[in-house]
Amino acid sequence: MHRRGFLIGCAAAGAVDGAALAQAIGQAAVQAPGDTARRWQRALLVGEDGKPLLASRIPERTNLLFHYPFVGTPAFLLNLGKPTKREVALATEEKARYTWAGGVGPKRSIVAYSAICAHKMAYPAKEISFISYRAETSPISKRGEVIHCCAEHSQYDPADGARVLAGPATQPLAAILLEHDPATDQIYATGTQGGELFDGFFERFAMKLSLEHGGRERQPAPERCLVQPIENYCRQLMRCA
Repeated sequence: MHRRGFLIGCAAAGAVDGAALAQAIGQAAVQAPGDTARRWQRALLVGEDGKPLLASRIPERTNLLFHYPFVGTPAFLLNLGKPTKREVALATEEKARYTWAGGVGPKRSIVAYSAICAHKMAYPAKEISFISYRAETSPISKRGEVIHCCAEHSQYDPADGARVLAGPATQPLAAILLEHDPATDQIYATGTQGGELFDGFFERFAMKLSLEHGGRERQPAPERCLVQPIENYCRQLMRCA
């Protein structure tokens, strides 16, 4: 699922929200019947200097943010500093089963997930973010190395496919599929996997997203996706502890 040039079969009828939305804007996501993985435009991840982001130089346990597979859909890029689990069996709220392959990079420690909370779709907006990765423990989360949403205290394990650890969320965060090129050490985003919320997200926050992204929020992410510290995008990072 992570090799360049791998082709997935035609989308199944009734495929989840992301495929229908992509077709509506002329950028079809390719999906195999019975699979929750979708291929979107392959995008090179680049830093704030415009140069390709190198896997070996991604800071550990740090909140990095980019937008994929659409201009308006935020995602976390995390270097957990240690190998993740592999071949993790998960399921969406609709009971669609899927297998998350694990992290990429030299240590298999680099992961990416949609930053749209699976409960009420809190997300990193320009003025504030209620959801972020927490390396440290806190009186509220009582766990470190989790993605924590302060809106309703849902917690996800990024080393285990963003499995729900606590709170009201009913499914893992959707995974962003990554491809690492060992020859160049560059990283590409290639697709998504799991329970996507893009249709509902665009509908719920239509006006706000339009203002944030100048009406481009539904456009496919560009071939080069900017990755930046979350603090450089969000004016305030809510810690709720």
